[in-house]
Amino acid sequence: MECLELDSSDFFVEGDAIDSPLEIHLESDSLAGTKAVPDHRRYAQLHCNNAPDPPPLPGTSYGARRSSTKAKACSRVPEEVLDSWDRLFLEGYQADLRVSTDDGTEILSHSCVLGVKSPVLRAMLEDAKLEHGFWCIRISGAPSEAVHVFIRFLYSSRFEQEQMKKHVLHLLVLSHVFSVSSMKTVCIDQLERNFLAPDNVVDILQLAGLCDAPRLSLVCTRMIIGDFKTVSLTDGWKVMRRVNPSLEQKLLESLVEADTKRQVRAKRMEEKKVYLQLYEAMEALIHICRDGCRTIGPRDQALKGSRAAVCKFPACKGIELLVRHFSTCSVRVPGGCANCKRMWQLLELHSRMCLTPDTCKVPLCRHFKEKMQHLGRKEETKWNLLVCKVLESRGTMGFISERRKFSTLKPAGSRHVAPRLVDLFET
Repeated sequence: MECLELDSSDFFVEGDAIDSPLEIHLESDSLAGTKAVPDHRRYAQLHCNNAPDPPPLPGTSYGARRSSTKAKACSRVPEEVLDSWDRLFLEGYQADLRVSTDDGTEILSHSCVLGVKSPVLRAMLEDAKLEHGFWCIRISGAPSEAVHVFIRFLYSSRFEQEQMKKHVLHLLVLSHVFSVSSMKTVCIDQLERNFLAPDNVVDILQLAGLCDAPRLSLVCTRMIIGDFKTVSLTDGWKVMRRVNPSLEQKLLESLVEADTKRQVRAKRMEEKKVYLQLYEAMEALIHICRDGCRTIGPRDQALKGSRAAVCKFPACKGIELLVRHFSTCSVRVPGGCANCKRMWQLLELHSRMCLTPDTCKVPLCRHFKEKMQHLGRKEETKWNLLVCKVLESRGTMGFISERRKFSTLKPAGSRHVAPRLVDLFET
């Protein structure tokens, strides 16, 4: 008995519904593009003599490829067709194959359908024996109900949710053993969405490794790392430690790596917060020296008094206290007073970010600009790195050119650390 070979697209085609009649594309090496294609130029000349000639027709191969792509993108199997395939399996109409299971149950099906959907089943059918007019194969290692759900899926891609919940692990194994990728994708999706839990995640992780399901393995690993304290107390973890110590070691290494990445991420967020504070301090410093704020500002600026509206610069209050201390401190030595040291660092940082030193009203801006010319390469690189970090913390498009300017001064592969600036905003 010969097995009819059908294309899988005859059964399952994904896409949108087809509202128009089925279009059949015929192609011949000798006639395609000549007799089969109407002469549009002659038609246009007969009906409109003044109309320009249309563009040349596309080649045959291009037209065939374009037509097939369009048909694939706009086709979808209607529900009536799926109902027909589902009924074909459930009723066993003109079945020619018996699939037996471990408990002796026999499931009637069609060899052509199973052979098309699974290359493994096709190989089994080639060696199958014919008994009483039926080809006979055996599927072992799974309950008969799971095998029934599996074969039904080969026909119509349908399943009952209760059956999937009960046999999802067996169906995952069957889909892997018989190379049915569509069912394997469904099983992985169902496990991720509905069935993963701390008490079974270790077992599913081991099964995912056996069934070559890397995405499911990744999801399980993330769940174990995220709730390691709970998972490590389950029976599945205890059994895994005894029978698969290498997997336990791998999971522990992943846990350490995830914790290290979490610490690095937290450190970067804290650094970004400090750089953002420095940027706000630069804005507040320019605001005070140029416009004035409440009771502090340049000599030629009329102050608004302490009852003025709240300042929009969040760091203004801290900078105001720092400036007042700097103006009255008797030490005023960068290494002798901590507050004065903060102020010196702020002024130098501003001078490196300032693009108009000739008109800038911030004190000592031009002085530090001249001082920069006498710094060593290492010290210059540190300050340029700090300026880039401060500008990047704001993340605005207006400072892209400035970031590029300072980043070009930083040598490639440099690992120098920016100068450490203590907290500037103590009130």
